[in-house]
Amino acid sequence: MGDSITDVPGIKVGYYTLTRRLTGCTVILCEDGAMGGVDVRGSVPGTRETDLLEPTNAV
Repeated sequence: MGDSITDVPGIKVGYYTLTRRLTGCTVILCEDGAMGGVDVRGSVPGTRETDLLEPTNAV
C-alpha cells in the first residue's frame, strides 16, 4: 500500500500524453461503477458538460 488511489480495489488509473501538443488526459476507471460529483467555484467557471451529472439529464 502506497497511500494511493490505486490501492483501492476496483480502481484503475491511466494517463496519456500527446507530446506534439504538450497535453494529456488522466482517466480513473471504477470497475463497479461510481457516483459522479463536481464542485464548481468562482463567478465565471469554465465548465463544460457538468450538467450531465444531473440524473434527469441525458447526452
